[in-house]
Amino acid sequence: MEARAWDAADVILFSGDAYVDHPSFGTAVIGRTLEAIGLRVCIVPQPDWRGDHRDFRKLGRPRLFFGVSAGAMDSTVNHYTANRRLRSDDAYTPGRRPGMRPDYPTIVYTKILKQLFPTVPVVLGGIEASLRRFTHYDYIADGLRPGILVESGADLLVYGMGEAAISALAKRLMAGEDFASLQDIPQTAYIQKGRGRHENITALYSHEDCLGSREKQACNFRVIEEESNRYAAQHLSQSVGNKTIIVNPPYPPLSEAEADAAFDLPYTRRPHPKYTAAIPAYEMIRHSVNIHRGCFGGCAFCTISAHQGKFIASRSRRSIMREISVIVSEPDFKGYLTDLGGPSANMYGMRGMDETRCRSCIRPSCIFPKICRNLNADHEPLVDLYRAVDNVPGVRRAFIGSGVRYDMLLGGYDDGRLNRSARLYAEELIRRHVSGRLKVAPEHTEVDVLRIMRKPPFEQFERFARLFADINARFGLNQQIVPYFISSHPGCTESDMARLAVRTRALNFRLEQVQDFTPSPMTLATELYYTGLDPHTLRPLCSARSQAERQSQRQFFFWYEPGNKASICRSLRRLGLGALERELFRK
Repeated sequence: MEARAWDAADVILFSGDAYVDHPSFGTAVIGRTLEAIGLRVCIVPQPDWRGDHRDFRKLGRPRLFFGVSAGAMDSTVNHYTANRRLRSDDAYTPGRRPGMRPDYPTIVYTKILKQLFPTVPVVLGGIEASLRRFTHYDYIADGLRPGILVESGADLLVYGMGEAAISALAKRLMAGEDFASLQDIPQTAYIQKGRGRHENITALYSHEDCLGSREKQACNFRVIEEESNRYAAQHLSQSVGNKTIIVNPPYPPLSEAEADAAFDLPYTRRPHPKYTAAIPAYEMIRHSVNIHRGCFGGCAFCTISAHQGKFIASRSRRSIMREISVIVSEPDFKGYLTDLGGPSANMYGMRGMDETRCRSCIRPSCIFPKICRNLNADHEPLVDLYRAVDNVPGVRRAFIGSGVRYDMLLGGYDDGRLNRSARLYAEELIRRHVSGRLKVAPEHTEVDVLRIMRKPPFEQFERFARLFADINARFGLNQQIVPYFISSHPGCTESDMARLAVRTRALNFRLEQVQDFTPSPMTLATELYYTGLDPHTLRPLCSARSQAERQSQRQFFFWYEPGNKASICRSLRRLGLGALERELFRK
């Protein structure tokens, strides 16, 4: 501030992550967005919330507002394992150092700011705030918590990808409007005093109703999910005590020009120079390029569509190539791009053929249970992009590190052009853009579990694995396919896991990319886990809840480890699945 001769900042942002000035880090995007409209922006990464709070006081009072974000992850997922054990490292901190953020930074930081500067508005953003805007189940507390605006005492919440909302807010404040009057900005939430119904606003069951009834919590989620997947959503409200949270509908999906604008800002693409140790999350993406936002997969356990939306917002080729030229010019670039992707690798440029049908659709997924006939799943623009990147001087190889939706590559489209483009993409991907191991996510093998997950039948993975092997053989390649799987997902039983073990063993897989299901706010799977009910049918559903149940499921991933054999055999006999024991441990 002294070097720039600033007497005060317009906006001061606080983040639970270390600061990296890169378009993959939300605080950098918001900071650069506000800077681009002429504001003086300061950023305080990982402030010390203990002691005398000097990190919160050192830059003084901003002219417009404070912004608060927990960072790129919900803090409970960042802090705790699936077994509720405190993690020993933090990928968003230099040197992986733990303990640099509190539990629920959004709440902790806001309360400190309100104590120090009670008259300065605080605006929440980031994934933790976004996914906790209504009553939500918290896995670490093992209970429901109210919307985070109530718990934190903040003045406004921006949910989802927030450039448009934060820009609108800042511009109106710059024009002299009072903060209290800014309650009509799309993609924001705010609190009104009092409770009750509001005209033209869909009222959810209150927080207190949900505390007393898991069925009402499940019903709330159904409404929230449907509105999250609408092109034009409704206003929603939820009462908490003597207050009411009002959530405004989101902005329309970003246009190509708007997506370009966010990525074309003058990022340094570097961590702040004060850091001396590496930041693992940055090292992973430093030579990667995000080519689109949004995901229409709608997986039950995933927060991407809840935060970014199901409608794809793609960048122009010009913008992508400009970013690649910047990467190529960096002195430490060795010629290898680690990813050209997004939430899913192969959704770039895809949308409905008749977009008027999309505007009335509330399906959470465009590809489950079957690929929508209205989806223009043309992979040829992505193939053309890959080939253009391959021809950039200085680029030796461009790998695809994002997850690939293989169910979109197996044909079956009514339009022969889409079938040809899917085959073309599969060959281009496997020939040119796999770094030896292609990671895909079947998640499970059993049809009933996959249906709950909103994932395609395992037979489609087996077809893709054969396609992968055929292309490798045809071009003399020796590459490996690496599948991801989840245990203890709602609806999954020990018997399901036993069959998963047998089926993957038959394919000669020794699984390594596996995880236990971890409930995180605002996903269907979390509501299934907490309520024990399917929100769309209110039918009961089982979940593995105790650590013993979860461990009993997880052990089947590692049937090949000698120390697990006796326990697995006991489990199979108890389940009456002795025949599977012979299949699993045959020589």
